[in-house]
Amino acid sequence: MVRIILAIFVLALSAYQLITENFELMPYSMLFLGALMLVIGLAELQKDRKGFGGYMSMVVSAFLFFVSIQGFLLN
Repeated sequence: MVRIILAIFVLALSAYQLITENFELMPYSMLFLGALMLVIGLAELQKDRKGFGGYMSMVVSAFLFFVSIQGFLLN
């Protein structure tokens, strides 16, 4: 349920930025995308699937959190 809500929120925020060409909300978009990737990674790890998909989602999530924090600090 959290994954669906975050996905809809990220999609709506990204569509708004694309249509209006106003990219001031980009750090928020990256923050919520990082949260979505974190939730996806945790779900993959809980399912005990073989491979490194869950770990890769966690690494991407950490990178997105870093980028969003950097975006907040530069604005």
